[in-house]
Amino acid sequence: MSIHSFDYAIIGAGAAGLHLAMQLAADKAFEGKTVLILDKDEKKSNDRTWSFWEKGITDWDKISTKSWNKAVFYSKSKQYLLPLSNHHYKTIRSADFYAHAKKIIAKHEYFTWLHDEVADVTDQTITGAKSKYHAGHIFDSRLPSSFTQKNGQHVSLIQHFLGWFIETEEPIFDEDEITIMDYRVRWKSQTSFHYILPFSSQKALIEFTLFNESLLAQEDYEKVLRGYIEEQLGIKNFKIIEEEKGQIPMSTYPFHLHHEKYLTKIGTAGGWVRPSSGYSFKNAQRYSAKILNNIKKGREPHLGVAVNRFRFYDKIFLAVLKERNDLGAEIFERLYTRQPIVSLFRFLDEGSTWLEDIKIMLSLNQPIFRKALRKVILRKQRV
Repeated sequence: MSIHSFDYAIIGAGAAGLHLAMQLAADKAFEGKTVLILDKDEKKSNDRTWSFWEKGITDWDKISTKSWNKAVFYSKSKQYLLPLSNHHYKTIRSADFYAHAKKIIAKHEYFTWLHDEVADVTDQTITGAKSKYHAGHIFDSRLPSSFTQKNGQHVSLIQHFLGWFIETEEPIFDEDEITIMDYRVRWKSQTSFHYILPFSSQKALIEFTLFNESLLAQEDYEKVLRGYIEEQLGIKNFKIIEEEKGQIPMSTYPFHLHHEKYLTKIGTAGGWVRPSSGYSFKNAQRYSAKILNNIKKGREPHLGVAVNRFRFYDKIFLAVLKERNDLGAEIFERLYTRQPIVSLFRFLDEGSTWLEDIKIMLSLNQPIFRKALRKVILRKQRV
C-alpha cells in the first residue's frame, strides 16, 4: 500500500473540516502547503441544516437559504417577541455549504480531496480503506472511542430532533419571523420544544427537539410533531417535502485531552459544539481562525480553542438539566426573556463581558444552579 504525503490532513469534510480548509485556502501564509481532505462521502446531498445569528449582512448571505430579523419565543403560557436589533438569524443547507467549500478548494491545486474511510491514525500516518497517508499535522473530526464510555466523571445529554419541511395549501406563516423555541407542546415534561423556520408563507421547516438522555422511537417524534402542526398551529392540510433527523452530543467530556503532538481534534471531537445549546457553525469558523493563528505564531494548534470560562458555565448548565430536566422550559424562558437578546447572543458566541455573564447567571433559577455549581467543583476536585 503506497503512502501519499501532505503538509496537512483533514479527516472529515463536515462544517469543522471545511471551515478549516477554506481558511487554509484563504490565508497567504499557507500558500503552497499541501492539504489532504479525507471523507468517505462525496458530500453532495443535503444531510443537515445549520442555523446561526450574525450582525447585518455577511458573506454567508450568498449561500443562506433565508435570513430573518424577527423572532418569537413561546413559554407554556406566554408569547415573547424578541427584538434582534441589527442581528439576523440565518440558515444554510449543508448541500449549499459543501458546494461553496468545494468551489473555493478547487481553485487551489495544492488541495487534494479523496473519498476514503479512515481506519486508524498513528503518529503522522493515516490508514484508510484504500490507501495510507502521511501528514505533517492531522486535524481529526472523529469522536474518541472513550467518549461513549460512561465513567461518572462527565455529564452527557443528547440534543435530538426530527424536522419536517412542509408545504401548506394556504398562506400560514409570517416568512419574516422565526419561532426560536415553543414550549407549549412537550414530551413528558422534559426539556423539549418546537422550532419554526418559515421560508415563505406556505413553506417552513418545523422541528421537534429534545435535550435529555434518551432517544425516542421514530413514531414518537412523528406523533408529537404532527400533533403540534395540526393541533397547536391549526394546520390540517400539509405536504411533507423533506425530513431532517439527527442527534448532537451535549457533553462536559474533556475532548481537549485527545490532542497530540501531530494531531488536533476538531468539530464535535474537539469540543467545538457548545454543550449548552448545540450551536457549532460559527464556532467552527471562529476556532479554525484561532488554529491558523496559533500555527503562524509557532504555538500548538489547539491552544485556547474550546477551553474557556464558557465551558465551565456549560458544565453547570448540563448538571442542572441532567438532575432537573423538567426545568428546561423555565430556564430557557429566563435566558431568552430577562435580558436583551443580543446579550444572550454574545454569551452563546463566547463574546460576552463578565458583567453580561453575571446578569445572565442572576436571571436563572439560582438555588438549583448553586447546587449544580457545588457538584461541578467537587467533581473537578475528585478528578
